[in-house]
Amino acid sequence: MSFDLGGYISGAAYLGAGISIGFGAIGAALGMGYTAGFADRAISDRPDRSGDIFKNMLIGQAMTETAAIFALVVAILLLFLKFGTDNMLTPYALLGAGICMGFGALGSGLGSGFPSAYACQGMARQPAVTSRLTTDMLIGAAVCQTPAIFALVVSFILIFAIPQGVSFSPYWAALLGAGFSTGLAGIGSGIGGGMAGGASCEGIARQPDSGRAATITMLLGQAVAQTPAIFGLLVSFVLLFGSYPPAEDIIMPISLLSAGICMGLGGIGPGIGNGLTAKEAVSWVSRNIYEAGLITRTMLIAQAVSQSTAIYSLVVALVLIFVI
Repeated sequence: MSFDLGGYISGAAYLGAGISIGFGAIGAALGMGYTAGFADRAISDRPDRSGDIFKNMLIGQAMTETAAIFALVVAILLLFLKFGTDNMLTPYALLGAGICMGFGALGSGLGSGFPSAYACQGMARQPAVTSRLTTDMLIGAAVCQTPAIFALVVSFILIFAIPQGVSFSPYWAALLGAGFSTGLAGIGSGIGGGMAGGASCEGIARQPDSGRAATITMLLGQAVAQTPAIFGLLVSFVLLFGSYPPAEDIIMPISLLSAGICMGLGGIGPGIGNGLTAKEAVSWVSRNIYEAGLITRTMLIAQAVSQSTAIYSLVVALVLIFVI
């Protein structure tokens, strides 16, 4: 059987497209369903507010679907772009792009559903702060899209900036590792950010006077929760733009691939853990606004400790890239 590079490139592009929109659709669908369920509950409690709740539901679902749209864009590019057939690295770059965007959209889609859902519920409880709830929902959901944006950037680099004139090995592993690093690490950050955003909307509905404090605590908590996704992006950039000597054995390629997987998986838990901490902090700030400073400081210290596991993954990933 003769080796057909063009066939491998097409196959990798098609597989990447399927992974991109397949996984990318999971989070958005769950997030939109969560929002719709809470909207139904809210309308049942306050039928007279059904118009505002319904509009908020649609706005929230539109925000949530952004991550799936990113995944669809990458899938369409992989399906219909014409790629050259003279570069052995092309199949790995295209497959890495699909992996990156698929996993990267999963957490953002699911996370964005939390602020949208609790904003709908809050409108039934406190119709007077409907506008404030919508604003807080949009801010919280927008931050949740950060990991999906990171994934989109890395996917575009993998599609449009495939290395030329470099050795096939170990660069094939660096390209795949870059896709895993940003894609997987974004799952935890997307979900964690959504937890904080949902708690803020719920807290404002419970105690409207706590709105400013709840929003500030939410943003601080979300910022820390995004750190694992930033680490994932950093490792992807190191893998994509590093310079590696030709590899005559499998050790260096496996090290580079392992670095991406290490940082990707290592970022999931800290992202969600930081979100859980932020969720509780925001929730209790709205209950006891007078102790907002103390609660926020405790949250940040706890998140810093939780972040240590992502730092461990970053250190090991860098060792795999530069030391092994």
